[in-house]
Amino acid sequence: MRLALLATLLIGAAPQAAEKPSVLFIPVDDLNVWVGALGGHPDAKTPNLDRLAARGTLFTRAYCAAPACNPSRAALLTGVRPSTSGVYHNSQPWRPALKNSVTLSQHFMANGYRAVSGGKIFHGGFDEDASWHDVFRARGKSPEPAKLPANGIANTAHFDWGPVDAPDEDMPDHKMVTWAIDFLNKKHDKPFFLAAGFVKPHLPWFVPRKYFDLHPLDKVTLPKTNEKDLDDVPAAGRRVARPEGDHRKVVQSDTWRQAVQGYLAAISFLDAQLGRLLDALDKSPHAATTIVVLWGDHGWHLGEKQHWRKFALWEEATRAPLLFAVPGVTRPGTRCDRAVDFMAIYPTLVELCGLPAAKDQEGASLVPLLKDPAAAWDRPALTTHGRNNHAVRTDRYRFIRYADGSEELYDHSSDPLEWTNLAGKPELSPVKEQLAAFLPRTNSPDALHQRP
Repeated sequence: MRLALLATLLIGAAPQAAEKPSVLFIPVDDLNVWVGALGGHPDAKTPNLDRLAARGTLFTRAYCAAPACNPSRAALLTGVRPSTSGVYHNSQPWRPALKNSVTLSQHFMANGYRAVSGGKIFHGGFDEDASWHDVFRARGKSPEPAKLPANGIANTAHFDWGPVDAPDEDMPDHKMVTWAIDFLNKKHDKPFFLAAGFVKPHLPWFVPRKYFDLHPLDKVTLPKTNEKDLDDVPAAGRRVARPEGDHRKVVQSDTWRQAVQGYLAAISFLDAQLGRLLDALDKSPHAATTIVVLWGDHGWHLGEKQHWRKFALWEEATRAPLLFAVPGVTRPGTRCDRAVDFMAIYPTLVELCGLPAAKDQEGASLVPLLKDPAAAWDRPALTTHGRNNHAVRTDRYRFIRYADGSEELYDHSSDPLEWTNLAGKPELSPVKEQLAAFLPRTNSPDALHQRP
């Protein structure tokens, strides 16, 4: 009798385990909203990003927790904000500051999943093998142009771009996708958490020549800019922009259009590799039972506000793609315009997969918005860059307060490019007060710095 009861219990338990969805988790390095589906740039050619967006829910106002690789990824993958951990910059190892944190993949591992990773997941130098059952790292150096710097601008380190005469197969992202395809082609006896992290479009923008050819130089569109954009920005913001740095070099060397071409080419290369990954998923035995989530770790400036790279609290540096395709939950071609931030990704995946809630999470699940993109949402997006520097983004406003107390306020209903700082207008003081209520009350001291 006891054996029969045990057999019944075991038989009853097996389908529940099999019904757990797998997860294809796709971080992309330095990808802003220059994606066709988001309309971020007229010259973007991203058919595969667009087809993934068409499968599920595209968040049109999604923002990073920090506009730099390390703090953004550390926050997303642990659920702990930079203002709590003190991990604000790329030079701060995240694990010593978050000794007791259970990473997203560790939570899945503890609940019966096989977790594997390839490519860039954590910031370079701060990888954690303990967060995975298996880790793939592409071998070989990424191809470079014969002459460096390829853009002719001296003393800019990896701030460089140009075509390489090499096949896709020589690129690390291609190798990573080949590994992921092999994983997807296999049968697995338990649900999996497969993290496939893309490096491009991170600098330098060295990708095969055919991707540059997709964007002829004479047809490249420069981003819309305002020469007086920094005139109403406080000193703290101007120090962030550093117009005398990369921007001056690009303008003086007359390479702005070439830079935009390089970034677009790198995005097109990424898109082609993503297409290989999606094709493999579709052909695999896991297609109908796998959640796909793709996110860019932060945005990127290409001359807006006379600024290049990330490391800022404006729209271009903080906004990035976020796409969910969830079998049985999301509807194809859905767009959600609520302002959300990436602290939501950890609790969202946990809920979607029916796992126990993780501890110490500072984000809220997006499942209500995946089910109904127009559902009420009272949590604005919050981005932190350095201690006590924060941006609060609602569906309408961006409010920035720096450590010295200076402020910026932009009304996206009339000023989507953030050219007019309204923070000094007395009639908008109530708006600022409402937004300031969402600033973090904890601003932890800087975590230990070291070179990765």
